[in-house]
Amino acid sequence: MDKINGTNPESTDQAPSLASRPDEFEEEESLVTPDALSARIGGFQIYAGSVNWGVFGSMKIVFLKSKLNVLIPCGFLAIFLNYMTQRYGWVFPLSMLGIIPLAERLGFATEQLALFTGPKAFFSGGLACGKTMQTFSKADAVVNSGLLLMAVMGLLIPAALHYTHSEAQFGKSELALSRFSSCIMLVAYASYLYFQLSNNRRRNEANVRRIQDDVDGNDDEVPEISKREAISWIAIFIAWISMLSYYLVDAIDGASKAWNIPVAFISVVLLPVVGNSAGHANAVMFAVKDKLDISLGVAIGSSIQISMFGIPFCVVMGWMMGKPMDLNFHLFETASLLTTVLVVAFLLQDGTSNCVKGLMLFLCYLIVAASFYVHADPNSKASEKPPQN
Repeated sequence: MDKINGTNPESTDQAPSLASRPDEFEEEESLVTPDALSARIGGFQIYAGSVNWGVFGSMKIVFLKSKLNVLIPCGFLAIFLNYMTQRYGWVFPLSMLGIIPLAERLGFATEQLALFTGPKAFFSGGLACGKTMQTFSKADAVVNSGLLLMAVMGLLIPAALHYTHSEAQFGKSELALSRFSSCIMLVAYASYLYFQLSNNRRRNEANVRRIQDDVDGNDDEVPEISKREAISWIAIFIAWISMLSYYLVDAIDGASKAWNIPVAFISVVLLPVVGNSAGHANAVMFAVKDKLDISLGVAIGSSIQISMFGIPFCVVMGWMMGKPMDLNFHLFETASLLTTVLVVAFLLQDGTSNCVKGLMLFLCYLIVAASFYVHADPNSKASEKPPQN
């Protein structure tokens, strides 16, 4: 009877099984729909579609989307005042205000490029507003804290050798120790980079299960500008920021005299806040989204780069050029660095974060800022204060 009706019993048995797997068909269909222009690499999602907005559309997104862009004319005004009046008391703050929106737009362009290259897809999490405690990678925090402590060791020992007058050969021993320590620190930093790159894929594979729900969700971000436009805007903003930074640094001494503020306070407190405003904004944004691993990478990664690579590299380059440069940053600066690194290392050791820890770090930063405000640098004439009657 089944043969007469043109049906097959086996086919009727298979029909429910095919109908009972709609998810598989939907998944296969989603891979070819225009809404799924994403490439999957090792369980992660990277945007692979094309975005064609045009030059004017890109300019509209870059310049009209952020409210901070109203500060962009401050940069042009700073350049005008630098050449026309040379009133550095105004050039310095206007340059700082002009750099802030450029740094923010540089971060925006970098994020847009990251949507094509994939780093932002390696992390997940929703808004952390309702959480009382957040977690991050304890292993990475321990490695970063160890590198910061090593950097402090490299700066502390030459300063202690100088101020205790315990050098075997006065002047020469300190310089030789600084050069040797700089070479060691560069080797340590290179090893750290190799460790990070070699273990990057392993850490990503370990996070596949944790982020798979967010990768398969509907929260995927779509780039607002194309890859080529993002690269072009990054180059433009880097050149623009570099130009304004030249006028900003050139006006430090003049601003210090005009405002009666120590050069150390401007150099240590004001300049880093303004110059790295994009990094600060991104770190806060990722922390709000419960992506503390990225926030710590932004905050501590830049400190490691300067202390373990920038400073030792300058010492080694000075050695090659015949210029004596050492790691003696004087007692006050080295003591400030030591205390801040100890506080950060202590608060990161358990792999958790909360509002109280953040408040403690902020208050410690205020103490350091106030200490540099009252600190008189003996090598700077601008920091000399008139005697009080």
